[in-house]
Order: sequence, then structure tokens, then C-alpha cells
Amino acid sequence: MVVTHLSLELRFQGKKLRGFTCKLTRSAHSFLPESSWIIAAQVMLPYLVSGMGMVAAGIIMDIVQHWDVFKEISEVFILVPALVGLKGNLEMTLASRLSTAANTGQMDEPQQQWRMVCCNLALIQVQATVVGFLAAVAAVGLGGLTRGRVDVIQAAILCASSVTTAFIAALSLGLVMVAVIVGSRKVGINPDNVATPIAASLGDLITLSLLAGVSSVFFCNRDMWYLPPVVCGFFLLLIPVWVIIARQSQPIREVLKSGWQPVILAMSISSIGGLILDKTVSNPNFEGMAVFTPVINGVGGNLVAIQASRMSTYLHYWSAPGALPFKMSTHCPGPCATFCSSDVNSKSARVLVILVVPGHLLFLYTIHLLHGSHTAMTHTFIICYLSAALLQVVILLYMASLMVRWLWRKGLDPDNFSIPYLTALGDLLGTGFLALTFRLILPISSTRAGV
Repeated sequence: MVVTHLSLELRFQGKKLRGFTCKLTRSAHSFLPESSWIIAAQVMLPYLVSGMGMVAAGIIMDIVQHWDVFKEISEVFILVPALVGLKGNLEMTLASRLSTAANTGQMDEPQQQWRMVCCNLALIQVQATVVGFLAAVAAVGLGGLTRGRVDVIQAAILCASSVTTAFIAALSLGLVMVAVIVGSRKVGINPDNVATPIAASLGDLITLSLLAGVSSVFFCNRDMWYLPPVVCGFFLLLIPVWVIIARQSQPIREVLKSGWQPVILAMSISSIGGLILDKTVSNPNFEGMAVFTPVINGVGGNLVAIQASRMSTYLHYWSAPGALPFKMSTHCPGPCATFCSSDVNSKSARVLVILVVPGHLLFLYTIHLLHGSHTAMTHTFIICYLSAALLQVVILLYMASLMVRWLWRKGLDPDNFSIPYLTALGDLLGTGFLALTFRLILPISSTRAGV
């Protein structure tokens, strides 16, 4: 379908019209409208692949939780949701931003494409370094409040591990995202449907592996007390270089000024989820929770990121910031309008909800086959787990509908603001609901053990 987009800008001085600008854009690569089958077909494979990546991340977490560094410095568990959440704060936001740019023709010219890629990669390096450092500070603070003391050597190890992990993960995942989005456009696939799931699948696995490996290296060499501060300082000193590169693009320059609030607030929300994980993962009654946490958090964040990215692209196509298109004119739609109406965003929300239960059943079966969990896969556990996962995704999709509309009416780009909040909320809801699931099945398990 060929789309012709008319943009009219009126310039007033006082109440008098002093001029206007009319811009007509014709695109031969529109993806709208899509049927439910097309959405499901394009989302299904990346969703399942990303889920398997999260299963692998869960099994890795189940293994590394017994390593010395995780036993001695339990605050590393607080870092896990915050750093894994960087895929929502940075990589998924990057994927959403580049997907919108690709779908609206802003990456058709090679020179445009090169500048947008370089500036976006520099931007996420700045954000990854800063957020990685702040996440470590938050973990040290929360750990100090619960322990009543702060160990300086352990704090330095946490900071160096967090910044190093965030930097390497952001760079590697950013390059993968660029390749996926450019490749998707060349083969005629909507990047909104595939980029964010791939970011999710690789993000959890790479980040957890890096965090475990890097923190273990620093912990094993803790006698070299100067090593963590030197490494951390090196990455912090690179920030001005990335800022200079990122400022070459005007839209990225705006993100550098105004894009910190959602990233930092999302990191804070994820850290609360990390505190829950820190308090439950060492409890024998919650044994096995470590393997399920990346799965339930990742699937929820994955699906809501797809929806937010699609809604943002839709708004960029059919409206201007500050004004909602006619089909989305309701400022505060109810759940029925979000999931049961006939518009394309409601259609995609229904598809994503339908994918939750079969996807999680496959992931649970895979965990069971690989012996990645110490929790018995009873009917009670499976029903409670699926209910928690379904409730998490329904809440997230409804919040995405409200948040994307609200941001657009405020003149803010949902690509930069919505996904960090939504994925952080997904981490908090997922960890909380999972802990509640284990708490609910505890009396039943105790009764059966007594019998």
C-alpha cells in the first residue's frame, strides 16, 4: 500500500497568519493496515526465539546465584533487574526509534542512515554508562539500608561491574539492532514486529552472562583494590566523546537533554524489583524463583515494547505531536476499547495477549526438560504462574495504551519515553507476581509434604 502523508504547519504572529509550510511525503513501504494473521506471523518467531533466550538467561541465573560473588555481595541481585532492564531503557528504545525512522523513510538515504546509526549508538553509550553507574549506586544504597553498613571494596566492585557490563552490552546489542532493522526493511518485514523481541532475547542472555563474568573477575582480584576504580573511571571519562558524536543529530541532541528522566526513573523502579529478588532468591521457600524471573519479566517487557513501538509508529504516520488522530481521539480509553475495538492497535493487543499462555507453556516445558528449576511443575504452580503472567501482560498493554496517548498529547516522543517506563513496570510486576505465586503455592506444598 502506498501512503501519502500531508503535513501542514501554520505560523502565526499574535492572531494573524504570517505564513505556512506544506510538506507532502509519499511512501511506497507502508506496513498499515495489517491483519491479525500477519502480525502474529511476524511476531511469533522472534517472540519464541526471545523466550528461549530468556529461558537460557534464567538457567544461567539459577547457576550463578551459587557463585561466591553472588553469595558474598548479595547486592548483585539488586543490579540484575536494573541492568537487564537496560534492554528496555536503551536497546528497545533504540529499536523503536530506528524502526519508526525506517518506516517513515528517514533512513532511505545512505548518508542519513549512517548519521542516524552513529548518533544513536553514541547516545546509548552515554546512557548505558551513566545508568550503569547510578544502578550500582542504588544497589549499594539499598544494600546498605538493609545490612546497616557499606563495604567500600564491595561497593567499588559493584560500580565497576555494573558500568563495564552496561557499556559492553549496550554496544554489542546496539550493533545487532542496527543490523536487524536495516535487514528487516530490505526483506519487507516491519521492524516494529521483530526488532524489540530480538533485543529482549539477546539482552537478557548477554547482560546476565557479562554481569556474572565481570563481577567474578573483579571479586577474584579484590586484592588489587585499585582495579575497579580505574576501570570505572575509564568508562566515565569516555562520556564526553560519546556526547560530541551524539550531538551531530538534532533529534538525538534533544534526547540528550530531555531523555534522562524516563531512563533513570525506570532504573529506580527496576531496582525495587531487584530488592524483592534479593530478599526472595536466598529463601528456601522460594527456591527455583531465579530461573523464572528473567522469563516472566522478559516476556512481559517484550510484548509491551512491541505494542508501544507499533503505536508510536502509527502516531508518527498519521498525526503530529500534540494531537491524536481521529481513531485514537479518546484520551483515556477503557480496557474494552484497548482490547476489543476494531482499530489496528487493539488488533495487535489481542494478538499479543493470545501469545502469552502458549508461549509460557513452551518456556515452562523447556525449563522442565533442561532441569533448570528446583520447583515441581505441578498443576497448581502452572495455573498460578500462567495467571500471573497473563495479568502482568494485560496490565502492561493497557498502561501502554494510556501512556503512549498521554505522551503524544504532551508533545513527547513515545519512542524515547514510553518503553523504559513500561519495561521497568513489567520487571516490578513480574517479580512481584512471581513472588506472590511462590507464596500462594507454599501452603499447598507444605500440606502435601505433611501428608
